[in-house]
Amino acid sequence: MVYTVTFNPSLDYMVTADGFEMGKTNRTVSEYMLPGGKGINVSVILSHLGVENTAIYFSAGFVGDEITRRVSELGIHAEEIRVADGVSRINVKLMNVEGTEINGKGPDISADNQAELYARLDGIKAGDVLVLAGSIPGSMPETIYSDIMEKLEGRGIRVVVDATKDLLMNVLKYRPFLVKPNNQELGEIFGVTLTTREEVVPYAKKLIELGAENVIVSMAGEGAAFVAKADGAVVADSAAPGGDVAASDSSAEGDNDYIVELREAPKGVLKNGVGAGDSMVGGFVAGFLESGDVRHAFRLGIASGSASAFSENLATRDEIMKVLEQVEGEHRA
Repeated sequence: MVYTVTFNPSLDYMVTADGFEMGKTNRTVSEYMLPGGKGINVSVILSHLGVENTAIYFSAGFVGDEITRRVSELGIHAEEIRVADGVSRINVKLMNVEGTEINGKGPDISADNQAELYARLDGIKAGDVLVLAGSIPGSMPETIYSDIMEKLEGRGIRVVVDATKDLLMNVLKYRPFLVKPNNQELGEIFGVTLTTREEVVPYAKKLIELGAENVIVSMAGEGAAFVAKADGAVVADSAAPGGDVAASDSSAEGDNDYIVELREAPKGVLKNGVGAGDSMVGGFVAGFLESGDVRHAFRLGIASGSASAFSENLATRDEIMKVLEQVEGEHRA
């Protein structure tokens, strides 16, 4: 079973307002709502790819009720932790005004709520996958990610972490199965500017040296980089249909200690970048559970992230498989 945890979920109100002007009344020409939050987005992609999963999240008020209704409609097992006070977030995202959104604050999470979260996590078994994704409310300790991983240490649970700065760095000693910073986040950690796939590789290797098992660095239109320790990575007998090894593999770089795979972004029309990184995480997890091969998992991750970016909503299975054909075709070429 795959479990995702979303500490501050939302109801995302996606709107298009033609000719948007500051300081004036603007009217929508299209609108729709989706359950949001990074962990829930991962759950949606897993569900679309046929992977049974459970979404654990904090929920408050009428917005929380609607989040749960919509999550359940998507075929995801919803385990909400009800918060007595406050209301879950409504995030407003202006689809045709690039980068413009208003995100709500969300409710305060009490000590009792946090204790209930730990009780839910006690039910996770060896061989399960746990995805910890996104920011945390100010009412929760900044160490919550590492606290959870310390509690689960030694239980045979693969933990995926999609977080930034200290939230990410503090978990590395517990050997997360996968971490997925983007190039800007990775650069902020090490105090550098990273703009090309080749530039991110040495810093992804540093995350491996600090404890991560697999690292994906997402780079939006520049594609993505994957790095894993060669002696610890799980790779099938053939790297992909046809058994080819990517030209960007570590063997081509003279560094046999690491598996390194660099991928250009698949070709398509960008429609919605919201949730693309989360889709990449969901695709990687689904691909690994399907094949046990981290290279295949990376390619399905790229296909999932790109397919969501090319879609108005999070990508469907058919949309993902169409992009995967392009990714695999480029690999074999």
